[in-house]
Amino acid sequence: MKNVQRIKNEAKERRVARVRARVKGTTERPRLAVLRTLRHTSVQLIDDTEKKTIASVSDRDIKKTKEMKPVEVAREIGKLIAARAIEKNVKRAVFDRRDKKYHGRIRALAEGAREGGLEF
Repeated sequence: MKNVQRIKNEAKERRVARVRARVKGTTERPRLAVLRTLRHTSVQLIDDTEKKTIASVSDRDIKKTKEMKPVEVAREIGKLIAARAIEKNVKRAVFDRRDKKYHGRIRALAEGAREGGLEF
């Protein structure tokens, strides 16, 4: 059983490295890194040159109702991170989906950020 988990973790690390090889955050265009678990979604704006987090939002920052689906919550997170980024004079970013596919909550978060005024 340990070997199966080790193989899964190594595959995940390879997927993350493959995406990160193409995505670099700078001061002008920070990296919008998305973390999605089964229960929560969070996002950070990261400046990799200075190694600082500019802004962050989690689903715990959103007022959720029981009727809201996870995709709707992700869209609200995207709008909120865009608003916080614009407060910090960041209008452009690069999208880091990590090891996740671009669909579902990841896509909804990206679309929400675009609606909020952030450019990818």
